[in-house]
Amino acid sequence: MSTTLKTLAIAGAVAASFGSVATTADAASKEKCYGVSLAGANDCAAGPGTTCAGTSVTDYQGNAWTLVDAGTCATIELPAQADGTARQGSLDALDRDLPA
Repeated sequence: MSTTLKTLAIAGAVAASFGSVATTADAASKEKCYGVSLAGANDCAAGPGTTCAGTSVTDYQGNAWTLVDAGTCATIELPAQADGTARQGSLDALDRDLPA
């Protein structure tokens, strides 16, 4: 292997390691927030009958989560429910706005 190829291989490995550190740090600053995503925009866990990301069928579905910045879940502004009850995100699955 030539010196140039070795240098490129090492540079690529170093760049890849920095990229994975940034991704890990990004993930650590996020948390799962249930009940805040629009239909089809969840990251995962959309309850029975769904497979994962993008499968929620109801806006603000209580058992579907999306990743949000850590510490912001309960403060995300959401429209009130049809009966006027306030909605907010939760770190745990909710029993509200579930599909019929």
